[in-house]
Amino acid sequence: MFAAGRTGGGGGGRMPGSPPSRVSNAQEHDPESPPLGKRPGPWPPRALGIESGGNDHNPKDMGNWARRTGFKTTVSTESFVSSPNTSKEIGNAATFKATTLSNGMDDTTQKIKKPSQVQKPELAPPDALPTASTPFPIAVPAEKKALNADKNNGVLPSNSRPKPEPVRVNRDRDPEQDLVSEDAEEMMAKQSHLKYDIRETPGIVSLILYALQHYISIIGSLILIPLVIVPAMHGSDEDTAKVVSTVLLISGISTLLHSFFGSRLPLVQGASFVYLAPALSIIFSNEFSAMSKNRFQHTMRELQGAMIIGSVFQFILGYSGLMSVFLRVINPVVVASTVAAVGLAFFTYGFAVVGTCVEIGLPQILIIVLFSLYLRRVSIFGNRVFQVYAVPLGLAITWAYAFLLTEVGVYNFRGCNMKEAISSIKNERCRKHVYTMQHCRSDVSDVLKTVAWVRVPYPFQWGVPTFHFKTAAVMIVATIIASVDSVGTYHGTSLLVASKAPTPGVVSRGIGLEGLTSLLAGIWGTGTGMTTLTENVHTVAVTKIGSRRAVEFGAYVLIALSFVGKVGGFVASMPKVIVAGLLCYMWTMLVALGLSTLRYSATGSSRNMLIVGLSLFLSLSIPSYFQQYGRGHSTNLEKQFQPYMVGAKGPIQTGAYGLDFFLNTVFSLHMVIAFAVALILDNTVPGSRQEKGAYSWSRSSGARNEPAVVKDYGLPFGLSRYFLWARWVGL
Repeated sequence: MFAAGRTGGGGGGRMPGSPPSRVSNAQEHDPESPPLGKRPGPWPPRALGIESGGNDHNPKDMGNWARRTGFKTTVSTESFVSSPNTSKEIGNAATFKATTLSNGMDDTTQKIKKPSQVQKPELAPPDALPTASTPFPIAVPAEKKALNADKNNGVLPSNSRPKPEPVRVNRDRDPEQDLVSEDAEEMMAKQSHLKYDIRETPGIVSLILYALQHYISIIGSLILIPLVIVPAMHGSDEDTAKVVSTVLLISGISTLLHSFFGSRLPLVQGASFVYLAPALSIIFSNEFSAMSKNRFQHTMRELQGAMIIGSVFQFILGYSGLMSVFLRVINPVVVASTVAAVGLAFFTYGFAVVGTCVEIGLPQILIIVLFSLYLRRVSIFGNRVFQVYAVPLGLAITWAYAFLLTEVGVYNFRGCNMKEAISSIKNERCRKHVYTMQHCRSDVSDVLKTVAWVRVPYPFQWGVPTFHFKTAAVMIVATIIASVDSVGTYHGTSLLVASKAPTPGVVSRGIGLEGLTSLLAGIWGTGTGMTTLTENVHTVAVTKIGSRRAVEFGAYVLIALSFVGKVGGFVASMPKVIVAGLLCYMWTMLVALGLSTLRYSATGSSRNMLIVGLSLFLSLSIPSYFQQYGRGHSTNLEKQFQPYMVGAKGPIQTGAYGLDFFLNTVFSLHMVIAFAVALILDNTVPGSRQEKGAYSWSRSSGARNEPAVVKDYGLPFGLSRYFLWARWVGL
């Protein structure tokens, strides 16, 4: 590792060419710098281990000074890979000697020569470009060029450049060292483009603007799930408004808790799509689909009980330290397959609902695609408005368009009442028109007029939760998938905003806190659990705001909005086709973010490609086999919900109703199949650690000695010193 020379005497003087030092009142010793009292080495630094034949040095590994100042080495590790059985210089080691001499240092005595004693080599011509065999242009001394010229009758040969020895690969080298350095270099490049990093606090005006920007850009993930599950439970529009307000409240509280006591990364917590498919499977089980009275209350209580049991399991998984062990088998290939399967699972819902009013749904999708892709580079006042606000802008334009069509009478049909249930309409003509009116008109719901201005969500507002083994077991499986999703989000976000990736203990602490917040969701009754939203990675990368203070301020705004009943009523009045159009884009984003995780592995590896391909294919094929047993049992149920009716009707029949429900439901969930297949194959198929792309988490022993890491992930208010005994859930 490069050792930066330091001058003594209070930092008043610096050697010429030395890096600028930062003045700090705190007497902190950099663990990666030379021991205190040791005489500083020469400047510029020499590459240790090259001359001595050592093979444990990676020139791309950067010290603390390099990370702070943004220094990037120009030395390639590919040129300095040595064999364990030789101390011979390889590749372009001759170039390194020439560089050392040109800086006035003797390569044997390490003493600084006088300027008159330094012989400057003649540099290679400017058009000499680095190649795979010679990464750097070789500097040839004048004496050698003259000697070669004499041998060739005064004509300098074109191939006078000495041939480098072939690069020998050290098979005993740990690939994790290269992974860590590459991640650190990538993180520094991205951090340099951030407007605010994780510990910086913008001004009050900027703080408000950035907080609103962050939450508006992911508004679809925050509010859409209640618009799907509540109508599926035969809940009214008022019930939908209440659930939306409850989701906003618990999301705000969960985000604050996670920012202070969880992973401490700037991550918004919300109702994740991971819980949507399990919730729909419970909603359409036999005992609830046959109810005709108070179905919403009974079903919501069952979801609450299942979520409470599942959250307790996740709480234990995180705070017991088991998650740290679980991380050893969670690699990017597993995360990519699992998260992508979450988005692909709803392909039967997306355009099936958009097609009910294609003149509104299709333009909405096209507008969002136009903003997020074609106009993503358009900047207005220095901000890429279309890329950041593609979803809310598309929502606003499409909703206004639907309102215009409704007002001009496009969906007015004489003699047809859109408030009437379709099943009770005898006229075939009116039945068709009412179906169109209910999906296209912007005034179908009048909840915005009837809902109260102020309403405070409270615990057990739907009644006392009910607990059953079969539904609780399904939610336990869902919490495992949610934890895997969060692992990928933690790692991706940390490379953007933090000094280093979190330690396994910090990851466990974050997962445990997600269990606690999901417990709150079960008590208040949101219908799903609370977890880290995958869209956070895209939002931070696009907005370039990594400050946790902006996320915390936005969480306070969510809590305040949850008490305004009209906000929930406004969201609940959104036309169904617009909801489906937004969901199409959000699920597409999930698939893209999941597959983007493969960049941490060897993307071109046939091993990884086959594992991901097989995982995704089986995640669509196996659930389709189980879901066919649920189709056709209810002709009144909309087609997009029929795949979730498998329950105990599936091919697995053991005679125990609860076990049959659990097994058939689990095997009908796409994300579970993708996770199981990827987990087994990735941990059994031979492959190097570098090929697998194993996540590089910070080591606890080194993280505790780095002030930047402690400030990024340490508990606030000095609480860390009270939990020094619990290393498995912290630094």
